[in-house]
Amino acid sequence: MSGPVPGIVGGTDPGLWVEEWLSTPRFGRYLAETAGDRGRALAAYEWNLKVGAALMRDVAHLEVALRNAYDRVMRRRWRGQSHWLLDPISPAVAPLWRTLRGRRTDLNTQNRASVAEAVTRCGAKPGAVIAELSFGFWRRCTDPAYEKTLWVPYLHHAWPKKTSRATLDRGLAMINVARNRASHHEPLFGGRPGRDLVAAHREILHLLDLLLPDLSTHVRATTTLTTVLGERP
Repeated sequence: MSGPVPGIVGGTDPGLWVEEWLSTPRFGRYLAETAGDRGRALAAYEWNLKVGAALMRDVAHLEVALRNAYDRVMRRRWRGQSHWLLDPISPAVAPLWRTLRGRRTDLNTQNRASVAEAVTRCGAKPGAVIAELSFGFWRRCTDPAYEKTLWVPYLHHAWPKKTSRATLDRGLAMINVARNRASHHEPLFGGRPGRDLVAAHREILHLLDLLLPDLSTHVRATTTLTTVLGERP
């Protein structure tokens, strides 16, 4: 590849300000990918941010669809005195005791704290609380711990018949890892060009096929991830 490096003004070698900005260890990951070429390493960093932005857009579409689907299902079937996220006896937040490594543990501690923080930030308005909760909250709803309390009585109704909770949970976990790396501006290549990222994106599309096929069609037609991956410096 010859000529100016994409993203670098005039194709010049960036100075030491890059390490001050990114830190030496972080920039070192990109130098390792580009055989020590500082200009191309910076171009790779800029490309990585574009990849992350493209991924986050598609994850956002899945996240909104997922949380709204779960809310619809729960509101139709939950018979508590208040909204299923705000009712203290709801299986989403009520104590869920299990014995782990010989110790009695409440597996809903994290969920309850997440909802409480959301209420503190935006008030006890169900729609606002739903929007405030993280992707990780919705991903945990298919954790094995909720098989009998959330999945069987409620959430499986959001998916086609015979959808495997375990398979769904593995897919959401993969997406969550990729999402978290993108949101923290971490390298998405990992020495294996796009492999894990592509697998996570494929899972996004697969879950949208199951959850809301029309949205899946829209995302497939409008995603920029494939194009951005092809622009790798």
